[in-house]
Amino acid sequence: MAQHLHIVFGGELVTPSENVFKNPDEIHIVGVFPDRQSAYDAWKTEAQRTVDNAHMRYFLGDLQKLMDASTSSPEAQD
Repeated sequence: MAQHLHIVFGGELVTPSENVFKNPDEIHIVGVFPDRQSAYDAWKTEAQRTVDNAHMRYFLGDLQKLMDASTSSPEAQD
């Protein structure tokens, strides 16, 4: 069975209406997870922990889609 990894990360946004990090150097990488459920659980924990700060946002990303895109792109071969 193929490995399907997920990543959870977040940080403070410039404004709550846009997904632009205030300081990309301070992005909090929660971790890489072997399945969507464990990534979702980690995302939910961090989102609830920071719920009082409207500028904090956490994201759950599908690393498999990024890995697939990078191997199918001719630019990735450079």
